[in-house]
Amino acid sequence: MHNQTNTNYKSGFVSIIGRPNVGKSTFLNRVIGQKIAIMSDKPQTTRNKIQGVFTQDDAQIVFIDTPGIHKPKHKLGDFMMKVAQNTLKEVDLVLFMINAKEGLGKGDEFIIEKLKETSTPVYLVINKIDEVHPDDLLPLMETYKALYPFKEIVPISALQGNNLEILLDQIKKFLPEGPQYYPADQVTDHPERFIVAELIREKVLHLTREEVPHSIAVAIDSMKKRENKDMVDIQATVVVERDSQKGIVIGKQGKVLKEVGQKARVDIEALLGSKVFLELWVKVQKDWRNKQSQLRDFGFNENEY
Repeated sequence: MHNQTNTNYKSGFVSIIGRPNVGKSTFLNRVIGQKIAIMSDKPQTTRNKIQGVFTQDDAQIVFIDTPGIHKPKHKLGDFMMKVAQNTLKEVDLVLFMINAKEGLGKGDEFIIEKLKETSTPVYLVINKIDEVHPDDLLPLMETYKALYPFKEIVPISALQGNNLEILLDQIKKFLPEGPQYYPADQVTDHPERFIVAELIREKVLHLTREEVPHSIAVAIDSMKKRENKDMVDIQATVVVERDSQKGIVIGKQGKVLKEVGQKARVDIEALLGSKVFLELWVKVQKDWRNKQSQLRDFGFNENEY
């Protein structure tokens, strides 16, 4: 346990926001050093608040990775937007992450409008600087500075690890003095079932690529440790919206689903620290994203926020 009697111990909650695909999950995983946020090059994969806890001898930063702020298109979108906006009010600091290569887009302007509605201080984090020429950074900073009074602007590369220490130091300087909220070895406050579901979902998205949109969810039906054995039995269902998607997820002779299971099992075993026996099913629930009761079944419960 770290020394909490130290009056200079800093702690607080930091939210990471930004357009889809700017590297929020890559950043979180790099900083925490463990795979706890779903990693995908497809946007909109994070739907719930995933907390990564970064603990050092003098500080603890609790990162909250919000759903991407975007204009909602359906009930799930409305819900995600509400979660994202509520999160902004609850934290000590907001990291607004942008993609250096893409520059200012309509999505960024939309987010900045939302930031103006909150009094929480904001850092601008320019990610993917390894993909642009250094001379391009200054004009980019000026463009964003003209739109919003950011407390700090920090260019980083989450993938390469550039300037992450600098950013963490800036965050630590800013956070209030406070207690250590979580044990030093705890990296996430989400139940293991949630992370297991996200890991499975990630593999489905990765292996089906463009063929299956984000209209999938994963429900953990059961998760039990075998008595006297180093083995966890997990049964899970991948929920899709259409029969055609079911065929794609299963694949010819079950090949895709089998590979999803194999890849997910490796990550789940690393997470749980024990052997895993994983059984997967695929089920069609038409238009589940617009049905409130089914959103609740998959853990999207508005009352929690």
